[in-house]
Amino acid sequence: MPSYTYRAEWSPRRGEYEARCLEFPGRFCYASTPAQAVESLEREITDSVAESLAIGETPRPSISDRHYSGTFVVRASPDLHSRLSVEAAEQGVSLNQWAITKLAGRLPSLDDLF
Repeated sequence: MPSYTYRAEWSPRRGEYEARCLEFPGRFCYASTPAQAVESLEREITDSVAESLAIGETPRPSISDRHYSGTFVVRASPDLHSRLSVEAAEQGVSLNQWAITKLAGRLPSLDDLF
């Protein structure tokens, strides 16, 4: 069974938690707690996948089970590229390391540098 990715957040419009499965964007479940919403949706998805398997269909792949290379290309304007290069030099790290810490939303630590 694939390890699907679930999220729950408060829905002010409905006054309860809404669970979503990233691999099945149109499916939602609502409940009074995040755990209950996710559990309900997980049961629905599990049943749906079991039905697909029973008729010989391949279930959707999960995001978390996929193999990632760790490489992706980002295009930026020359001005942004220049500014990020300066910031990286000011921090004493490579542009790649600086971009990673920016994407992760944190400042680099010594552990990140070595």
